[in-house]
Amino acid sequence: QVQLVESGGGLVQAGDSLRLSCAASGRTFMRYAMGWFRQAPGKEREFVAAISWSGDSTYYGDSVKDRFTISKDNAKTLVYLQMNSLKPEDTAVYYCAADRRGWGTSAGDEYEYWGQGTQVTVSS
Repeated sequence: QVQLVESGGGLVQAGDSLRLSCAASGRTFMRYAMGWFRQAPGKEREFVAAISWSGDSTYYGDSVKDRFTISKDNAKTLVYLQMNSLKPEDTAVYYCAADRRGWGTSAGDEYEYWGQGTQVTVSS
């Protein structure tokens, strides 16, 4: 069992930056891969980024590659999503998720635990 809480969302202008945080608690958090997904109104859930349990492997969706960076701080039990050069099309609810297998994936169905989401709105 893990519990995930996202924070750091807000309203920004195009070109600005935000850093989202995901605080995880639970018995087996250190063995879980972590991912970020987003969902905009009327659209399907989209993979954003993932990081393996060890932190050695990271993965990014094509739409955010070279702009977003995922990282993990094991000591603080935190996962971050640094978002730079934000665009209006990045507007969505962003969700943190945990995959107990530990190696990371873009497939949302593999993630067992999900946070409540945090809203990111980018104006033009």
